[in-house]
Order: sequence, then structure tokens, then C-alpha cells
Amino acid sequence: MCSNYVAVTSTERLRMYFGVDAPAPTIKSEVWPLYEAPFIRRHPNKDVGDEAVPPREAVAGLFGMIPHWTGELTFGRRTYNARSETVAEKPSFRDAWREAKHCIIPVEYIYEPDWRSGVAVPTRIQRKDGMPMGIAGLWTSNHKATGAEVFSFTMLTVNADDHELFKHFHKPQDEKRMVVILHPDQYDGWLDAPAAQSMEFMRQYPAHMLISTPEPDRGKRKRADSGDSSA
Repeated sequence: MCSNYVAVTSTERLRMYFGVDAPAPTIKSEVWPLYEAPFIRRHPNKDVGDEAVPPREAVAGLFGMIPHWTGELTFGRRTYNARSETVAEKPSFRDAWREAKHCIIPVEYIYEPDWRSGVAVPTRIQRKDGMPMGIAGLWTSNHKATGAEVFSFTMLTVNADDHELFKHFHKPQDEKRMVVILHPDQYDGWLDAPAAQSMEFMRQYPAHMLISTPEPDRGKRKRADSGDSSA
């Protein structure tokens, strides 16, 4: 399950690999639950026949699904990932799934904890070819929490017990999960797919197309600079 990643925020890379402009120049690339980050969706006016309307748009939203019925933004702290096996029935996600509010989350790399040594080692995972990853997600909007429209999104996940790379992450007793990484030629298909076809995209991404790099010191410098001496 992914709770930390580095988003694609440069206009050049968003245009080159996803065909969109950056939604806001102030978005930071480091993302944790409830941080603002870009997600890509179909433009709501794409069918009006105006050539000036792009087929895709990047929108700034909070990482962690905040369904329309909740009045608390903090709800998103536990809805940043959605299990594909139960997404259609869970109250947090089922409306977005039924309405096929599909999105693509542009990601440079994600972080997962490698527990094979007995302790959690932060590990960076990215595409081997250097291209960014487009992760399948769902998006929604909420007016209740703040009185203004707030966009949010979640990453979809699948079981990874037998995946050659992702089976090494998280604690030994925990089920192994991985985010749904789309192939670029699936982007339009995912954005256009009706709800009845959504499960066709819930597949593992090939391990040989990914690379992992341990970063055991990740986070330590920040804690030291802040004077945090807690364990």
C-alpha cells in the first residue's frame, strides 16, 4: 500500500508523458496523505466539440479520498489506497467506482518499506526506463467539509503476494499489495472505461519493468534538522 510518493510536477514531463499542463505551480513533489498533488482526468467539457478543450486535464487534489458525504477533510488519512477487490462496496469509494470517476496519478516514484532485514528500510520504486508511472485511481469532489469544492483522489491496489518485486515489501505477516500501474497505451482506455469494465485494468505491473533502490537514510536528515530525538 502506498502512502508516500514523489509526484510528477514539472510542466515539461506532464506534457511529454501525459499530455497535460501542471495544475498549479505551487504544488510540492513530495506527497503524503492529505497533501495536494496532481491527478489527471477527462476534461468535463471534452465532448462539446470545441477544439480548444483538451481531452485530458490535470487537477490539484488531496491524496486520500474525501467522499461527498463527509464533513471532515481528515477522513482522507485512511482512504489514500482502495482495494480493487472491495472498492465497489466500500462506502468511501463505491460512488466514485460506480460513476467511473477514473483518474491517472502521475508519479515519478513511490516508497515502500522493505522488511526483509527485520526492520523497515524505505525503498524507492520506479520504472526502469526512467519514464514516470501513471497509477490508476479514482477521484471525487466534496463541498461539505469546507463549504468550497475540494477535489481528492485515491490509488487503486491489487494483491501482490506472488509479485517478484512487491512481495518483498511490508511486514512478513501482512498481505502484499501494489498500486495499479498502467501502461501508457492504457491511459485513454482507463479514463473512458465504464464501471462495468473497470476491473479489466486491475492487473499487476511486470516486475522486470521496475527497479527498486533502498534509501535507509530517508527521513533521518529531516528529523535531525528539526531537533526531533524521538524514536
